[in-house]
Amino acid sequence: MRFFGETKIDFIGNRRITFLISAVIIIVGLVSLIINKGPEYSIDFTGGISLELDLTPINETVEKIDIQTIRDVLNEGGIENAGIQEIQGIGNRNLILIKTKAVSESGEKLSDLIVNIIKQNFPNNVNEDNFIRLQEEIGPKIGSELREKAVLAIFWALLGIILYIWWRFQFTFGLAAVVALIHDVIITVGIFSIFGKEIGLSVVAALLMIVGYSLNDTIVVFDRIREDLKIYRKESYGKVINHSINETLSRTIITSLTTFVVVLSLYIFGGTAINDFAFAILVGVIVGTYSSIFIASPVLVEHFIRHQKRIGDTKRK
Repeated sequence: MRFFGETKIDFIGNRRITFLISAVIIIVGLVSLIINKGPEYSIDFTGGISLELDLTPINETVEKIDIQTIRDVLNEGGIENAGIQEIQGIGNRNLILIKTKAVSESGEKLSDLIVNIIKQNFPNNVNEDNFIRLQEEIGPKIGSELREKAVLAIFWALLGIILYIWWRFQFTFGLAAVVALIHDVIITVGIFSIFGKEIGLSVVAALLMIVGYSLNDTIVVFDRIREDLKIYRKESYGKVINHSINETLSRTIITSLTTFVVVLSLYIFGGTAINDFAFAILVGVIVGTYSSIFIASPVLVEHFIRHQKRIGDTKRK
């Protein structure tokens, strides 16, 4: 039973409109990347420290510390331009996340320096049992190596996909799938730039997950297209592929909707540790669903039509 009943939406007929929409979104993302001089990398790729501290007052007479006060104290201690934010949604606790890409010139570990500054200035907000909730410190050389490996991971994933779909279907299907996947990754990275979000290892993991998710959707549609091309031999490529997309539409939407709800819960309730990861997947689910319908299959149609014109075959237009 189909969720939407029998649909007859002309996806292929409107492909130039959807191509234009994608082009606009990609251009806006690329402009943002140019203005911001590339993606905003997290300390995973640049080196630096990340500290999540519990500064909940030890008794009711002690006031809660605001972010500006913490920033002023760190500036006085020689740690400038640190990113400081309050973590919301965990009871009445005063949880603070401090991130900086600076390097200590005194030889002391930067995380220890920050911890000591906070302890000295706010002794009534430090409970030694649960003061440090999260502590990460990565050197710039390691960060650079991780960035290179992340790019290689995405490259090999895309190459593997081409080879797999070439074996499973044919080379043209593989290229169409990779065009859709590159489309998804570029838009996701562009949206991260627009919203000023950092790209770290968790986001790269999310991008690889998006590649797999989008590919799964695309293969379902491609499988139906391959079957329908054999059944409806006298129909045009546009009509056959339109029919295939409509047949798989309910499955695509239901899968994407259930995934979206689960990931949205992670984004809302999962905390700062997986916030960017969940955000990337949320964007990826939307863009991946869109591309499997409006990008991968229409690219396939464009190829088939151009191929028929080259060989002078007018049986399918």
